[in-house]
Amino acid sequence: MRLEEPGGKFYLARDYSEAVFAAGGAPFHIPLIPDKDYIEDIAGQMDGLLLPGSDSDVDPFRYADSERHPKLGPVIKEKDETDLLLLAAAEKRKLPILAICFGLQILNVHRGGSLYQDIASFFPQALKHRQGEPRSARTHSVTITPETTLSETLGVGIDTIEVNSHHHQAIKLIGKNLRVSATAPDGIIEAVEDTRQDHFVLGVQWHPEVDWQNDVYSQRIFKKFVDCARRVAKSDKKAAMSIN
Repeated sequence: MRLEEPGGKFYLARDYSEAVFAAGGAPFHIPLIPDKDYIEDIAGQMDGLLLPGSDSDVDPFRYADSERHPKLGPVIKEKDETDLLLLAAAEKRKLPILAICFGLQILNVHRGGSLYQDIASFFPQALKHRQGEPRSARTHSVTITPETTLSETLGVGIDTIEVNSHHHQAIKLIGKNLRVSATAPDGIIEAVEDTRQDHFVLGVQWHPEVDWQNDVYSQRIFKKFVDCARRVAKSDKKAAMSIN
């Protein structure tokens, strides 16, 4: 979930849950309580982890960038800490992970990578990656890297797609065991995935949950994630039956 400051409310846009549910999953929300025992208990009940976007930025201290850029957005300590604990717990269990926007960025930081604190400050000629309203509009293309999990998920012969764009930060140094699976025309990394084949890990910089009802590629991303989670559920059930 997200944390509203001020106000002290945990919340999350409905699109994430509805897209997961439509793909056959049973979504539940995780509050931002950064307690390791609590998170590991929650992870033990999950078959997959979706890390959503956020109105906050990852604390640059977490990727050894001690100086905060003037255009750094708000930092929510509870969001960073909870997501990092969830990632550690999910990867320990080899759960499928779908990371969206902020989710992709915290995934990259978790793997030891870094971020550009503000795209426009470092790349004046970059595309407009924070598009504003309408959120469902597709404002630039992304080029899909061939022979990747993403290309397989989107469909044979799909080498570019049009996406929405709601971010002002981007991956700088890519994290351990991650590879680029999509880029924008200006070179900004738009998707990453795990180089290992033992579980599904995909991060996308755009928002497939926005207007998922009308976008077949978004539907395919959520279906792939839920299908992988379903295999985990079946495997866990089979293991429990063997123990009994």
